[in-house]
Parts: sequence; C-alpha cells; structure tokens
Amino acid sequence: MIQIVISSLALLLAAIYGVTTLWRSGRTLAAYISVVAIAVSAVIEFFDLAAVAGYGEPLDWKRYSLIAEGLLPVVWLLFSLTHARDLGGRFATVAQRLLLAASLAFPCAVLVMPRAAFFYSPDFSDDRVLFLSNTGYLFYGGLLVYLVISLINMEATFGNASLSSRWKIKFDFIGAGSFLAVLIFYYSQGLLYRTINLNLMPLRSLVLILALGMMLYSQLVRGNGVRIAVSRNMAYKSVVLFAVGLYLVALGLMGEGLRYFGEGHQKTLALGLAFVVGICLLMVLLSETAKRKIKVFLHKNFYQSKYDYRTQWLQFTDRLASARQGDDLMAAILAGYCEIFAMGCGGLFVRNEDHNDFRWAAGHSLPPTTFVLAPGDSVVTPMVERSWVVNLKEDRPLLSLDQASYFADNGIQFLVPLYSSKELEAVLLLGRAMNYNEQYLYEDYDLMKTLGRQAASALMNYRLSEQLARSRELEIMGRVSAFIIHDLKNLVYTLSLTVDNGRDYIADPEFQEDMLDTLSNTVNRMKVLISRLKNLTEPQSLNREPVNLRKLATETVAMVSGSSAVSLAGADVTTTVDREELQKVIMNLIVNALEATEGKGPVTVEVGTGSEPYIRVSDGGCGIPEEFLRTQLFSPFKTTKKKGLGIGLYQCRQIVEAHGGRIEVESAVGQGAVFTVWLPCVE
Repeated sequence: MIQIVISSLALLLAAIYGVTTLWRSGRTLAAYISVVAIAVSAVIEFFDLAAVAGYGEPLDWKRYSLIAEGLLPVVWLLFSLTHARDLGGRFATVAQRLLLAASLAFPCAVLVMPRAAFFYSPDFSDDRVLFLSNTGYLFYGGLLVYLVISLINMEATFGNASLSSRWKIKFDFIGAGSFLAVLIFYYSQGLLYRTINLNLMPLRSLVLILALGMMLYSQLVRGNGVRIAVSRNMAYKSVVLFAVGLYLVALGLMGEGLRYFGEGHQKTLALGLAFVVGICLLMVLLSETAKRKIKVFLHKNFYQSKYDYRTQWLQFTDRLASARQGDDLMAAILAGYCEIFAMGCGGLFVRNEDHNDFRWAAGHSLPPTTFVLAPGDSVVTPMVERSWVVNLKEDRPLLSLDQASYFADNGIQFLVPLYSSKELEAVLLLGRAMNYNEQYLYEDYDLMKTLGRQAASALMNYRLSEQLARSRELEIMGRVSAFIIHDLKNLVYTLSLTVDNGRDYIADPEFQEDMLDTLSNTVNRMKVLISRLKNLTEPQSLNREPVNLRKLATETVAMVSGSSAVSLAGADVTTTVDREELQKVIMNLIVNALEATEGKGPVTVEVGTGSEPYIRVSDGGCGIPEEFLRTQLFSPFKTTKKKGLGIGLYQCRQIVEAHGGRIEVESAVGQGAVFTVWLPCVE
C-alpha cells in the first residue's frame, strides 16, 4: 500500500514536471529531452509498481519495464549533454556521438531478444528478486556505465557555470544528480549479486519524488534560461568518476568477502563496512592536512594543472578589492596566500623608503618581529636580482641569528617577492604547510610571483593614494597660508605707510587721531584673521548685511591714510554684501594701484551705480601687459610683481563671484589700469 502511494505521487510529480518544463522553457530541444528522460523514468516506475502490486502476471509487466530501461542510456545521456547547456554548434564530441549511437543497442536488444534471455524469477511473488542471466548481467552493467557517464556530464556542466548561474540551477542539478545516483546504486546490485532487487523500489521512488520536487522548485522559483558553455576537457576532470570507481571497487570487495563469510553475514559485513567508511570520511572532512593531500593527489593524477588559475586569480582579486584600509589590505594578501598555498601562517615585510630596507608590517597567525630584511642580505638578494621565490628547505641561504631563529621557530618555508614594475615593494613569508610532504615546483612559484605582482600593485596604489591625500592636505594648507600671508602683507603695508607718515606728522593732532583709527582698524582685522585661522577646518560662508559702499570705501581708504595719492569720489550706494570680505577686495585693489604708481598716485576710488552697484579703482601706473591680462591675471600664484605672491586678484575674484558679481579690467602698458567691481542689486 505504501509503495502504491509513493509511486503514485512520483508519477503525479513527473506529469507536473513535464507540463511545467514545456510551459517555462518553451519548445526547445533541451526541454523535450528533459521531459522524455523523466517520462521514461516514470514509465519504469509505473510498470514496476504494477509488477509488485500483483496486477496480472508480474514478469509480463517487468518485460514492459525492461523495454523502458533499454531507453535509459540514450535519454539520460542526451539529458546530460543538453540540460542547461549552450547548444550552439556541435553540442557533443565525436566520442559522445559514438556513445549515443552505441546506446541504441540497448532498446534493440530488448526488442529482439526474449525476456528469459535477461532474467528469470522462480518465486517473484515472495522474493521480488530477478536473477540475471549472462545477457542480463551485461545489459545492466552497460546501463550502469551510461548512468555514470551521464552523471559525469552533469558535473561538468555545473563546474563550468558561473556563480550566478550556479545559484539558479543548483537545486535542479542536485535533484537530477541525486536520481542518477540512486539509479546507479539500484542497478549496481546486479554487479554484486547478479540480481535486480525490487525491494529497493521505495528508495528509488522516494529519491525520484525529492528530485522532481527540487527540479520544480528550481524552475518555478529560481528561474531558468541558463545556458552554460562546457569545456570539452572537463569530462576528464571528474570527482564523480573517481567516487563511483571507489564505490564499484568496494562492491567487488564486498562480493568477494561474501564468498568467504557466507550470505548470512552480509548485513553485518555491509553495516560494518559502512561504519568504517563513515569514520574515515569524517576524519577526512575534519583534517585540513588530509584534504590538502587529497587535493594534491587529484591535481597530479587527474588535472593538467595543479591550480585553477582563473578561480585563484578572481578570488585573490576580490579579496584585495574588498579591503578599505592599509591593514585590511595586508591582511587580505596574507589570508589569500595562506589559503591558496595551504599554509598555516604568513608575514609581510614592507619596504621602508627612508632606510631602503624591509620591516615587519603585518602577520597572519605569526608574531611580529623587530629584525629587518636588507637588500644585501643573502635571503633578499635572489629576490632583488632575479625575482626568485626563496625556499628555505632547498636554497638554505646564509641567515643572521635573529632571522634563523625566527624562521625556524615559526616553520617559515617560503619568502615571496612582491614586485611592482621593477621595484621590490614587499617580502612575504609563508610557513607551516598543511601537507608537510607536499612538493612545490615551478608551477607554485609562478603563481606565487604572479599573485605577488597583483599584491604589490595594490600596496603601491594604497601608498600612492596616501601620499596623494597628504599632498592635497599640504597643498590646501599652502593655499590657505598664501591667502593669509597676502592679507597680512596688506595690513603690514598700511602700518608701514602710517609709520612713514608719522615721522613727518606725528605732532599733528589730526594725524594722531587718524593714526589711532588706522591702528585700531588694523588690529581688528588681524583679530578677525586670527579667529578664522582657529576655525580653518570649518566651511566659511558669507555674512551678508546691508552695506553703504561709499562709507565702506571711505573706511578702507582711511586704513591707508596719510597718503595724498588716494582720492574718493561717487555717491552713497547700498547693497547686501559681506563687509569684511568686500573690504579685502577694496584694500587689495588700492594697494595694487599704489604699488603700480610706486606710492605716488594718482589713485582714484569711485563708488556709483548704473545697471548694478559698482566700485572702481583707477591708477595711472605702469599698466598690465596684454598677454598677461588676457591669460593669467586672475590665476593663482601668477604675478608681474617682483615680490608678489599672485594671490590678491585671485582672492578678489573668488570673493566677488561668491557674492554673485564680477570684475572687469581695462589696462594698457604705461597707461595705468582700471578695475571695476560689479555687485548684485538689492532685492
């Protein structure tokens, strides 16, 4: 009864899978083959169910089941060659085409030969066991080979998939692979006992239900449409082939053991063998050394290359790209090397530019040290001169006492050069190999050096970015200092004029009053400058307020009072500006005009309004060359003065444009200059 329920559920899911596949995947070759493969498996399930349930003659139903089993090699081989694969061009190699052609011999043999040529069963109603003849033994043995090949092909498809594609097809392939695996187990009993035991049907039915459930989930939830291009060499790099081979050998040993221990002990022997295998498998899974040895063995015997360079490179690059700080970058480099080359510890010595040596920077399961690696050391020279990876076990360089003690205590085996361009950026230490007896050859050294160039470039880029950040900070500080020095120069200039005039007019009470006002204004401006220096890191904004431009110009001229060379003209005009910042502009233009006339003038400051308010400073000095006026006048650190900084006019334009205004200049060599500051109107 239970078998009827389980098989009925499996048949229902098979029908749902067929409809869903054709609906989701469309009328494609791969979709049709997938439906046919599941349909053939479902037909076998149906006929076997009819045989064990007692509907009619059981062996007649098994005859129909045998016909469907003859189709298993061709349909599942086609399934494995087309499922989720890119079918552009030839989807099968010559060898695979020959296998497909040979698989047609199975249904032909079933149709031509009688049932008794394959199996017989004296008491099927009681034992549900089919005894195989020689033909049946060969039939099911060949069927088993085709199922193993199909599983290998599916492994190759999954192995060539990208990470995103694997996420989509994972449950689909686990389901199909699980069903193929249980079929391999089901038919392998023929090799061991020369029988087909239908008492194992519940196991096959349950796995078919689980497989169809996962395949339906993959189609409905994860989506389809994945098409994978498979390398033709992948068929020779199969863990499935190795695992199934071990399984079949184990079956052979068990069969041989039954000859000596008798069939009465077969359950005890099978359970004991399963227990021992389980313990061994657990030991392998928990042992890093054992896993490393197995990996090396597989690479030596099944792979053309020891490393999957594409995978190693991408994983190592992802590690470096995820690092945000210098410590994270060095930790990523060490962790990547230790994982790829199966090392238990690693250390990094980075080049010190001041002393031209290599000093401890970071470690992975390795304590820090104070000794340095100098370019002249015997262990460093091969890396500097020939870019060699130093193997301490084989090369045996001459080491200092500190170096020898540190390397021996921590099991250091390799020193890897990290080159960027033609310069050695760092030296990487690797030690405590998980497989102590593993041989490291040129392939390992080449990968170490190749990854080393990537790591060195990342280290150099990080160091350059740090230097660039510091340079930018220094540049900003330099620019700020230049502005401050320029403002101080203007203030010192006003004080200098006051001192020069004080020698002649110090006894004049009116001059004394003007001098005190000038000193007071200068001191106040210095206080403002100092306060801004304290808040240098805070963003500055304009402190706008209504200002009478004529009055502001008068106050500014007063700061250079004592000189009869400056005259003021114009009317009262009010606009909204930052008083302190605009006064800097007026002061700078007046000082420039006086310097252009060697302090003799005449210099005129005019305030007025046309379409917009303006302040105009005119002089009759030396003028500005046309080329300089056109290309460099407002550029920072560009000046025609012998002792100028080239900051004043650049600062003036920055302030005026921040107000939403503009500066216009008219000048000719020997005819003076006119600077007009246009400001926005009051709204």
